[in-house]
Amino acid sequence: MAMSVASLEASPRNTACTTGDRWAGCVSVIVPVYNEAAHIDELLKAIHASPVKKEIIIVDDGSTDGTREKLQAMALAEDVTVVFHEQNCGKGAAIRTALQYARGEYVLIQDSDLEYDPQDYPALLRPLEQGEANVVYGVRPDRPERGLRFFLGAKLLTHLANLLYGAGIHDEATCYKVFRRSLIAQIGLESRRFEFCPEVTAKLSRMGEKIAEVPISYAPRSAGEGKKIRHSDGWLAIWTLLRYRFSPSSRWTKGTEHTPQPPFPVSFSRLPEE
Repeated sequence: MAMSVASLEASPRNTACTTGDRWAGCVSVIVPVYNEAAHIDELLKAIHASPVKKEIIIVDDGSTDGTREKLQAMALAEDVTVVFHEQNCGKGAAIRTALQYARGEYVLIQDSDLEYDPQDYPALLRPLEQGEANVVYGVRPDRPERGLRFFLGAKLLTHLANLLYGAGIHDEATCYKVFRRSLIAQIGLESRRFEFCPEVTAKLSRMGEKIAEVPISYAPRSAGEGKKIRHSDGWLAIWTLLRYRFSPSSRWTKGTEHTPQPPFPVSFSRLPEE
């Protein structure tokens, strides 16, 4: 059955998750989407096929290629939430919106471009489930198909994060970042575009969190195939790492989990029942 679009002015759902409730052990898979009409079907099939307890939260970030209409027409499973930004706001903005509707014990970021394989979810979640860490990054293999610019840019950001924060990581710019939701909810996020990655790396490191890492598979996509990151995003990422190294942490730590209003104008196409 096709979904109807209704603009809602209600607050996000209560996202409280306590040990023992039905969301314990569940991962909220956040999927920012922009102009991915050609891939959205395949992506959702891959996420559903991952053998973990999950919900899926898709934020369409003002797509203009038919992605939004495709999402409206799809018969989506009961564990899928779809939220539409009224205009393009950026990846970081989409993640910030999606966090307001997450219910799982864990939060995982999934890009929509098929570069990352959801079959890696169990390995990514394992350090969290075993109590070894509160945040996990998936480390990509060095693939020449990434292109020299992306390869060197990622290496530079990783080295800078290690130099400024002692993060001890190997892939700062990886999409696959997994958090305990109770942890990410304590951070006041400000990013709108791709600087989400250096922002959370910087702030988690300033909070004293050790970032665990696991190897993942990776099939890089070229700019010609729709990769959206730009040169200016690299400079913004560098500035973000520098900025949060020297700014007072009291400006962005919330201390306790709470559920603010979504910071960007949204309309909903589907909100599953509680």
